[in-house]
Amino acid sequence: MTRLIYILAIMSGGIFLPIQVAVNTLLRKHIGAPMQVTFISFLVGTVASLFICIAARYPLPTAAGISATSWWMWFGGLLGTFYVWATIFATPHIGAALAMALTVAGQMSTALLLDHYGAFGLQRYPLSFIRITGIVLVIAGVSLIAYTKK
Repeated sequence: MTRLIYILAIMSGGIFLPIQVAVNTLLRKHIGAPMQVTFISFLVGTVASLFICIAARYPLPTAAGISATSWWMWFGGLLGTFYVWATIFATPHIGAALAMALTVAGQMSTALLLDHYGAFGLQRYPLSFIRITGIVLVIAGVSLIAYTKK
């Protein structure tokens, strides 16, 4: 049952991702530059996260917990900022389907490498013929989506 909850959570995130891209792309038409929309997106997300933390009564992080981190562990938000900016920047020119297909291809390629090496403390899942075949099929799918004539 627990695994199903994780699967549903990730699937929900996947469902919301192209909606986020579409909404941010529309907001760009009214706001202006992609980075301005990225800022608004993260500001709203930050406020929502704060309210959720307060409502759930999560404690503040401890000084010991914060001091135990490495400097590079704080770059998740920066990476998220780049991703949101990239989708706002590119989607009007390539379409939501190709933007999402390229996102998935990039995610899967990187995830396979992270799993293979157990990078960043992840559990190690070595590359295999089946996993490599999966990414080849993802890339083939992206190619089919990219091949459109106007």
